[in-house]
Amino acid sequence: MDVNEAIRQRKSIRAFQDRDVPSHLIDEMLKAAVCAPSEGNLQPWRFFVVRDVRTKKKLGGAAFNQMFVAEAPVVIVVCINVRATEPYGRRGKELYSIQSTAAAVENMLLTAVSLDLGTCWVGAFREDDVTTVLDLDPEVRPVALIPVGYCAENPPHRRRIPVEDVTVYVE
Repeated sequence: MDVNEAIRQRKSIRAFQDRDVPSHLIDEMLKAAVCAPSEGNLQPWRFFVVRDVRTKKKLGGAAFNQMFVAEAPVVIVVCINVRATEPYGRRGKELYSIQSTAAAVENMLLTAVSLDLGTCWVGAFREDDVTTVLDLDPEVRPVALIPVGYCAENPPHRRRIPVEDVTVYVE
């Protein structure tokens, strides 16, 4: 599958088959993630791969009871190592690191599509609760939960604003 096809096929999946995802497929997603660009090549991301049922339930609760998170065979918690961003000061901590981890997440989502897996980018969660659930160090900040599994649904693609409505050419 080429990248354009993966981009057009990607959608948020919130229902997963009761079927394990082999570790080598998760590894492929993570290898794609670390190929993302980052500020000064600092690569501030950290990934926590969660398969434990109790931990996934706690993460679902932390995600404002979005329990589809807990029902996925795997949840990848994407975090920022805040200490890694220090060379760029406040802007690195508050902006560049978010941009870098977002690029890493998108690489994972597109790779998942190419592997016939479904994902959902979950950003709505109580950060302090996720930190507690995973017992994260103070310099590690969770920024996304990515439930991963084989799709048990095929939702329609959501409407997109036409390119011409969101683009300005400056000449």
